[in-house]
Amino acid sequence: MKGKIHSYQSLGAVDGPGLRFVIFMQGCPLRCAYCHNPDTWDIKGGEEYSVEQVVHKALKYKPYFARSGGVTVSGGEPLLQWEFVSELFKILHENNIHTALDTSGVGDIEGAKKVLENTDLVLCDLKFSTEDDYVKYTKGSFAKVIEFLKLTEDMNIPLWIRHVVVPGLTDSEENVLNIYNLSKQFSNFKKLELLPFKKICISKYNSMGIDFPLKDYDECTASQINKLKKLIDTI
Repeated sequence: MKGKIHSYQSLGAVDGPGLRFVIFMQGCPLRCAYCHNPDTWDIKGGEEYSVEQVVHKALKYKPYFARSGGVTVSGGEPLLQWEFVSELFKILHENNIHTALDTSGVGDIEGAKKVLENTDLVLCDLKFSTEDDYVKYTKGSFAKVIEFLKLTEDMNIPLWIRHVVVPGLTDSEENVLNIYNLSKQFSNFKKLELLPFKKICISKYNSMGIDFPLKDYDECTASQINKLKKLIDTI
């Protein structure tokens, strides 16, 4: 089994618990307005690796992430290559390695079920809270994401929700409360991570000759994130 991979991060500290070996898959069906990695969109890009090659890479870092960390598969959108990720997670479990899936919750639902059979944690990017906003800003479907989140609940897999805070777009207290209230409806929900919008990706867009839709929006500051975290903590 082979898959297209964009890149690796040897020891990541923000993609699940502990230190983690992070695999960024190539290919994504969404076109999010604030996407940081447009170079992951095209499934024809990246490099081809076998599951065995990726497992070999991950095992080299096992002494570092030990029991507190593990392996996270991100993207792009990993569910676009669900067959590969499913096989990868199966073998990682055979080697007693914690697995985390960082996904936007889009893709074939039956394929997602296969992946989740060997997934210890789901980190799902909940980008907006309405179908209209999903269509407008991601070219995706809110309903599909909810279907995926219900699947994680049915399979009782711990769920972390992630939400990008964009000033002037998703930074209102009303929006963040909507995201939080939506998230906690799922019995497997463990926490909400608010991620600040940044524009370090503009150079990638320029080099690819495409326009960055949110180039005129302000970046999100740490103080803005802290204010919204305090809002949630009061609930």
